[in-house]
Amino acid sequence: MRQWAAGRARSAGIGRRDLLRLVAAASVSVPLVQAAAAPALAAGSLPGVVKPLPPELFTVRGTNAETNFAALRGTGLLTPADRFFVRNHTSTPVIDEASWKLTVWGDGLTGGPVDFSYAALRALPATSRTAFVECAGNGRSFFASQQGQQVSGTAWTLGAIGTARWRGVRLAEVLRRAGIGPRAVDVLPRGLDAEVVSDGTNLGRVRRPLPVAKALDDVLLAYEMNGEPLPPDHGSPVRLIVPSWIGIANIKWVGDIEVSAQPLLTPWNTGLYRLFGPGHPDGGGAPLTRQTLKSAFELAPGAVFPAGRRQLLTGRSWSGGAPVRSVEVSTDGGARWRPARLRDEPRSGSWVRWSADWVPGAPGAAVLLARATDRSGRSQPVTTAHNTQGYLFDAVVRHPVTVV
Repeated sequence: MRQWAAGRARSAGIGRRDLLRLVAAASVSVPLVQAAAAPALAAGSLPGVVKPLPPELFTVRGTNAETNFAALRGTGLLTPADRFFVRNHTSTPVIDEASWKLTVWGDGLTGGPVDFSYAALRALPATSRTAFVECAGNGRSFFASQQGQQVSGTAWTLGAIGTARWRGVRLAEVLRRAGIGPRAVDVLPRGLDAEVVSDGTNLGRVRRPLPVAKALDDVLLAYEMNGEPLPPDHGSPVRLIVPSWIGIANIKWVGDIEVSAQPLLTPWNTGLYRLFGPGHPDGGGAPLTRQTLKSAFELAPGAVFPAGRRQLLTGRSWSGGAPVRSVEVSTDGGARWRPARLRDEPRSGSWVRWSADWVPGAPGAAVLLARATDRSGRSQPVTTAHNTQGYLFDAVVRHPVTVV
């Protein structure tokens, strides 16, 4: 925003007044009604989402579908497409790959616009990468339920994440072939889903700039997910995969990419996906990039266990900062901790599965906890610093169960 005020940044497709209003609104906390007042609805389908959403696999939250973490037990490292969470700003478009094209354009190129058909993209050298995609608001509901703090946004628990084996073309390869020049600063992919209207303001199609250094690093233009063409709800025919970064960077249904010689501002890096509130800079923090550190049990909340019988607790931990190094589990609300067994080789941008034995004691309520430490030395804290929109919750989550 300071760059914009000094004339060194450009708003990409939204007026100055609307952009300033979005930033002002983002600094105000509002009650998270979905988390505090009523459970989210579960249904077998959702208008605007193509795939079925059976209630044993998903919890429907507005236009979105959260994966029930218990449904991941036994699925392996990769999340099957039928269990992968859905984050939609509007609704899923169904796009014919034969008529689809990608246009790369902007004053950061050395020449004019360049088009790539689906066939042309698939003919380029392919790369595969295992990576998680996670909404920046994953865990948001725990600001209210664990910390008693008001935040706004979708009341996710921990299921707004999935890990897949993505195959596609490096974005750097496409930008090189399009003629990216030395003056390029930002790369702005734009989705082909419908324009987003919020509080009467048309925000345009979903788009969020990437710094050119990240765009030329490890980003993929993916057309396959777990060995199959992308399903419609997950970006068909082509989407971005930006390893370790927050979900909004992983634009689905990409239709064009602007390469700019100036920094670019959109609603998704100004009023949204920045940290506002006490403890954060006046006017908001920098646009969010990397995801944070989390752990989750592959259990339904309130799961029931028989007393005195050995149980195998399983779960997953992940970090956007560095591979997970270790995981600890507590079965007595945090009084005592012991190491869990890692079931996967920790890798950057992916999660690890873990397990721990437990013999439940006397009947009654119990609280399970899991906390991870990554190779940078960072461990999950007891609480997360508050921000008005409930992003990047990384505290240890209390998982209630019952022993009978």
